[in-house]
Amino acid sequence: MARNEHFAEVSPELGELDEDALTELLDDDLDAGLELLGQLARATDKQLAVLARRLAGRLVLELARTGPARGRGIGRLTAGRFEAGLDLDVDASVDALVRQRVDGVVDPDELRARRWQRPDTSICLLVDRSGSMDGLRLATAALAAAACLWRAPGACSVVAFSSTAVSVVDADRPRRPDEVVSDVLRLVGRGTTDVALALRAAQRQHDRTLAKRRITVLLSDAEVTAGVDPVPWARRCDELVVMAPTDAPDHAGELARASGARFTTIDGPASIPGAFRTTIS
Repeated sequence: MARNEHFAEVSPELGELDEDALTELLDDDLDAGLELLGQLARATDKQLAVLARRLAGRLVLELARTGPARGRGIGRLTAGRFEAGLDLDVDASVDALVRQRVDGVVDPDELRARRWQRPDTSICLLVDRSGSMDGLRLATAALAAAACLWRAPGACSVVAFSSTAVSVVDADRPRRPDEVVSDVLRLVGRGTTDVALALRAAQRQHDRTLAKRRITVLLSDAEVTAGVDPVPWARRCDELVVMAPTDAPDHAGELARASGARFTTIDGPASIPGAFRTTIS
């Protein structure tokens, strides 16, 4: 971090984070500020790391709030008019049931039923953590996670993958967005890249929900160095969006073209909101 030209301004003393200096840096160069925050979140100075993750959580959640928020929850009970095959809501229908005992007839329009309402959208973000996870990659992944959480609160999952796949948040077990962002900022790069494994993990996450729309976002250069050909698994995705670094080889573009996925390039965390606006309507 000492090699970062802005580090001394933002953290002038041990365990200190100057929010005014960081705000000035973010206003001047958003990517540079977010990259430094990503580095600070992994600092060996534990107090500084905690402060950085707390600030990063607030900041990236605010930056991610572009585009419409989708349905909440993996499914919830709602009340409506009774129809054959639905569960009668006894509490809501008690007046009609009492009149039936008195008059011997019941007005079906007065009976209420309970039904499960599905969330509109489930989003699974796949974060490639093979290789080095530097400050810029961490900030990009954290902002992407925040964007997914904003669009599918309660039906969002984040999976970090290399040669293994580890869930940061499961689709049916919502967590506080700032906690998810903090955990993403702690990711350590390791291993080879098994894209097929990641896509299978996304399918399992979507199967945990009742969402009608299922979107998988692959944040990776998609250069496969382990596992099987990911194209057949990519074709099984209901909707697949591939986001790859602008300066990476075209492996991600080839995967998108072969599978019919939507594709966009990103050149840092500041480009994430725009990438989501153009690929997920």
